[in-house]
Amino acid sequence: MDWSDLRIFLAVARAGTLSGGALQLGLTQPTMGRRLRALEAATGQVLFQRGREGFQLTDEGAAVLAHAQRMEDEAFAIERRLAGGAQALQGRLRISASDWFGAEILTPVCADFMQRHPEVRIELLTDARLFDLGRREADLVFRNRRLDDPEVVQRQLLHLDYALYGPAGCAPPRAGDGAGISLVTLDEAFEDLPDVTWLKKLFPNARRTFGSNNRAAQARMVALGAGFAVLPTLLADARPGITRHEFDPPPPGRDVWVAYHQDLRGLPRLRAFLDLAIERL
Repeated sequence: MDWSDLRIFLAVARAGTLSGGALQLGLTQPTMGRRLRALEAATGQVLFQRGREGFQLTDEGAAVLAHAQRMEDEAFAIERRLAGGAQALQGRLRISASDWFGAEILTPVCADFMQRHPEVRIELLTDARLFDLGRREADLVFRNRRLDDPEVVQRQLLHLDYALYGPAGCAPPRAGDGAGISLVTLDEAFEDLPDVTWLKKLFPNARRTFGSNNRAAQARMVALGAGFAVLPTLLADARPGITRHEFDPPPPGRDVWVAYHQDLRGLPRLRAFLDLAIERL
């Protein structure tokens, strides 16, 4: 039995199709099918039921799945441990953050770090999705909440202040009914966030004109005259075309946490980047 064939088995089991598994691993569909048949021949078992709805695990396949997942976990653990023991400031460092925080806050830190350590190649992933540190989808993540993982080392990096912003030259809105006021805010998936709740309470009958999970897009829409928005001050204070309006109490702020897998505690390039981020931010 070949471990690489088990990787193919796992990819097909997760995707449900040969094409989906091939996309995950960067292989061709015929190669996936050939290797999967080789694995079934080696085990002497049919691992998938093929049908119109894709590949469904047989009972034998489900039994193999649990063992294959543990093997994969151990393979990732070996990779993390070896990476964590590396001493030279070289190689890849994959960093994950939300869109605006990565683009506006981390890119200057990345530029400074790259000048100091030109042999390190940084990949900055700006995505709302939380990447899996255990599988090394990312080495270092910046997020506005703690991670619920006992194998993760994390600390609070900074506190973000938020404020209400409107188009430049526009009179500040008055708290109250909110009738006639246009709002730029997050999309409906983030209705329960504290700043959205604050905005609804301040202007209960205001009209929402634009919603987006991208804070930079919100700031741009405010500058274009679409309405008022609650934005992080680190992002919005430097934006042309918008003005901050002070309210008491202000919108609630949020903490930014930085986290990495415990096996990478000794990775010099990760430690050096984190030290620089703490120094700069």
